Amino acid sequence: MSTPLDRFLAEINKLDREIDLSRAALYIAQIEYPNLDIESYLDTLELMGSEVGQRLSETPYPLKVIQTIGKYLYEELNFHGNERDYYNPRNSFLNDVIDRRTGIPITLAVVYLHIAKAIDFPMVGIGMPGHFLIRPNFENAGIFVDVFDRGEILFVEDCRQKLMHIYQQDIPFLPPEILQPVSNRQILLRILNNLQANYLNQPDFERALVIKQWIDSIGFDR
Repeated sequence: MSTPLDRFLAEINKLDREIDLSRAALYIAQIEYPNLDIESYLDTLELMGSEVGQRLSETPYPLKVIQTIGKYLYEELNFHGNERDYYNPRNSFLNDVIDRRTGIPITLAVVYLHIAKAIDFPMVGIGMPGHFLIRPNFENAGIFVDVFDRGEILFVEDCRQKLMHIYQQDIPFLPPEILQPVSNRQILLRILNNLQANYLNQPDFERALVIKQWIDSIGFDR
């Protein structure tokens, strides 16, 4: 009988573009919730995508798509960033994020990316230090979405300002690599790293060790 880690490894060993990011994130959630009904949560995400699709015109332009997703997620469903309890491990479990409609940037990004994929709107994760963003996957798109801040639309200068606020120091310019897309494996690794840090801070060394095993299973050469 396969374990959640076995299923996770089978998923991430696919070509990166073929990895089902939401499914893999729900396998991570099975560390804490071994009896989690993954298909039910995937159905919920698909329903979200379908409902957004119904709100779009036949030929929506990119900014309209982003605005429609944002209105649906943050106004109709009341998803929001968990500012009051940011370091709670539950913010890293996708089922909890869906149920509680709150989380941290990277898990809220998984929800948003699933909806975007369901409506055939290409978006990618941006692994900015200290704050995860997403953006449309078009050449010279020029805009970013802050999923933690109710889908706020950002430009490069806004990203620089956010980093300055996070690190409380002047950042004269952003090196281009900071705003480059990251792979699905890198997103999953960041979720696991966040979880491990949460458990070490509690401290809960037993759970942190389990997460370390999952991190080690991904490897760094993929």
